[in-house]
Amino acid sequence: MSEALFECVPNFSEGRDAALIRLFADTAAREGATVLDCEADASHNRCVLTFAGSPDAVARAAFETAKLAVARIDLNHHKGEHPRMGAVDVIPFVPVANCTIEDAIALSRDVAARIGKELALPVYLYAESAARPTRRALPDIRKGEFEGLRARIGADPEATPDFGPNTIHKTAGCAAVGARYFLIAYNIQLDTPDLEPAQRIAKAIRERDGGLPRVQAKGFEVEAGGRKLAQVSMNLLDYRKTSIARVYDEVEMLAKRENINIVDSELVGLVPAASLDDATARRTKLRGYVRSKMILEDVIAAKRPTM
Repeated sequence: MSEALFECVPNFSEGRDAALIRLFADTAAREGATVLDCEADASHNRCVLTFAGSPDAVARAAFETAKLAVARIDLNHHKGEHPRMGAVDVIPFVPVANCTIEDAIALSRDVAARIGKELALPVYLYAESAARPTRRALPDIRKGEFEGLRARIGADPEATPDFGPNTIHKTAGCAAVGARYFLIAYNIQLDTPDLEPAQRIAKAIRERDGGLPRVQAKGFEVEAGGRKLAQVSMNLLDYRKTSIARVYDEVEMLAKRENINIVDSELVGLVPAASLDDATARRTKLRGYVRSKMILEDVIAAKRPTM
C-alpha cells in the first residue's frame, strides 16, 4: 500500500529576514519533508512555507520549524499588515494522497500536543481539528492578536488553550494547529492607495458579513513597484463553493462602483489543479503565472523522485 502523503503550510510572523526565511525551508528539508514553496511578504511581515511528505516527516518538519520560530521571533518587536498571534501563527495539515481528513486531524493533534508540551507554547486546535465549535474559524481564535491574547489567556476561560500552558509565551505568543481541506490564499491589488475602498469590498465579499460562501477577506495597504496600493486579501476556504474566478469577478464589480481598477492578483502558495486553468489566470490578471510552479500536483510530481 502506498504511503500517506500530507501537505503542511505553516505561517511564520517573519517576512523580512531572508536568512531566517531560508532557514525555515532548510529545516523542513532536513527533517525529511519536501519543500514545495516558500513565499514571504515584507508588507505583511509574514512567511508561508509549504512542504509535503510522509506523516512522520511532515510532523517532524512542523515541530522543528515551530521550534525555530519560537527561538528567533519576538512578537513584541513585530509589525506588519497581517494579523498575528504567534511567531508560528498557524500550522494546517492537509491530506493529499492515501489519507483522509481524519488522518490529518490525528496528525495535527499529535503535533499540537508536542508543541504545547516541549515548547511551552499555548496551542489552539482549529478548523476540522477544533475541539470547540467556536474555534473552527481562525479569525475567531486570533481576535485581539498577540497583544489582546496576552491579556486574555489565563484570565478568560474562553481563551484557555487546548494544549500548552494557560499563559501566553512572552515572545512567541501562541499558535493554531489543525487539519483542513485545501485553502487558497488569494490577493487582489487595487489601483488606489486608499485603504477604505478595499475594506468596504472585503466586508462585502466575506462570508461572515453575508458575502460569498467560505470566503474570508480583509483590506490592507501594500507596496508594489515602489508605490502604495490597497489590497483585498482573501482566504478561499473551499474553492468548490467560491472559485478564484467568482471572487475576482465580485471584487472587480465592487471596485468599478468605486471607480477603481484592478492592477493584478496573486496567489500565496500552491493551489490544486482543479481550482485554476490558463484562461482563469489570464482573466484574473494573475501575477507571474507559471502553471508548473503554482499547481500543487505538478510541483509534487516534479519532486516525487526525492520524496
